[in-house]
Amino acid sequence: MSQTVRKAIFPVGGLGTRFLPATKAMPKEMLPVVDKPLIQYAVEEAQAAGIEDFIFVTGRGKHAIEDHFDVSFELDTMLRERKKMDQLSAISSWMPSPGQISYTRQMEPLGLGHAVWCARHLIGNEPFAVLLADDLVLSETACLKQMVDVHAEIGGSVVAVVDVPREHTNRYGILDVESDDGRLASVRGLVEKPAPADAPSTLSIIGRYILQPEVFEFLDKQEKGAGGEIQLTDAMAATLGNGSFHGLRFEGKRFDCGDKAGFLEATIAFALSRDDLAPAVREIIKSYADE
Repeated sequence: MSQTVRKAIFPVGGLGTRFLPATKAMPKEMLPVVDKPLIQYAVEEAQAAGIEDFIFVTGRGKHAIEDHFDVSFELDTMLRERKKMDQLSAISSWMPSPGQISYTRQMEPLGLGHAVWCARHLIGNEPFAVLLADDLVLSETACLKQMVDVHAEIGGSVVAVVDVPREHTNRYGILDVESDDGRLASVRGLVEKPAPADAPSTLSIIGRYILQPEVFEFLDKQEKGAGGEIQLTDAMAATLGNGSFHGLRFEGKRFDCGDKAGFLEATIAFALSRDDLAPAVREIIKSYADE
């Protein structure tokens, strides 16, 4: 039986330069989609998957994230006194319990692999998840829950994947597929940001991973890859052969919220998924479509 995935890493040390000036003083992970910041969506997804320990790899200027995952006594008191219980629930009902959240610093922006490596002492010798808040997934069953269920069945490492246009392979980690049943792809190789002509497939890894602790043995070497950064994809590729490795085509739609157009699309899609907002949003969209 596969070991239960209990811990998740959230790399939140990036500068978010693609969203300047909005991110000059606010972490990009705190950008709101409708009425919740991206990082809260990621944490709630992890909670739905049974994650118990939430590990944030932060950097300078990320205090707003820590404050968001803490109690605001003044706000709580004001809402309680004014009997605004729905709003009080909205800021507190989803909060992890005391002791479930840990923070560690990525002191230099050396890549995703480096960010994950910074959390190695908090993971120990057990499988763990990695969630990138930039990738937002709208689905009936949380994306990470789908992955955890697959991991419980087959073990090994599991990454969430989507098919991308071949001309976009140089933006992602791409799978070299050994076999594929349409839902699960068995992986024999991984290539970070290959040129379209060199890409072994168009199956791209998005920001959801379940990894084995052996990946830290390779991240320990601090070897730089594409873009001069320590790439998580390279370390994952080095573990191939030490156990099964699969890409999961998950149920749901992924939005790239590191991109302005993707962020706007996510906001529209999540608003349309809500009964309290959908009618008004449809009317707004219709008014612009009719112009």
